[in-house]
Amino acid sequence: MESNFKTVRSSKVTISELMLPSHSNFNGKIHGGYILSLMDQIAFACASKYSGSYCVTASVDTVDFLKPIEIGELVTMKASVNYVGHTSMVIGIRVESENIQTGKVKHCNSSYFTMVAKNDAGTSVLVPGLIISNMEEVRRFYNCLKKMALKKERERNEETFDYSSKEVLNELAQYNVSVKLK
Repeated sequence: MESNFKTVRSSKVTISELMLPSHSNFNGKIHGGYILSLMDQIAFACASKYSGSYCVTASVDTVDFLKPIEIGELVTMKASVNYVGHTSMVIGIRVESENIQTGKVKHCNSSYFTMVAKNDAGTSVLVPGLIISNMEEVRRFYNCLKKMALKKERERNEETFDYSSKEVLNELAQYNVSVKLK
């Protein structure tokens, strides 16, 4: 049965790219959309490498841009499989940028992409099980379990929450909105 399992290490992918003026936004910083595109590419590479299949992005967990990336910095993204289900994988991605003149490195963001393995017909296929070999990998796996449980709880709450109740509508008074229902 161990032959249907792979290590986290076997999934690891690292890419680096020099940030050019063509990657910048109107404020002179690297455009977040460009970084998201690179993150999607590395998530695809990581998931496909691990599963041996073509993979598609099913969802992207919260992406918080912690620090801006400057033109001329070297961006390095590191990705690995943090969790596997039957046909899906959660890929953890860490983004760092380095000022190549000073050597100063900053953590710019981390995110989690859920990828699904597909065959040529577009049908989801099974992925190998995950061999967890150190406590950091255990932590990452459990963090994925917690995030998935919170997402299911939010979805359950969404289904049962009564947006039209008087209490809910009155509660909106504490926010910067004006409710004018017709």
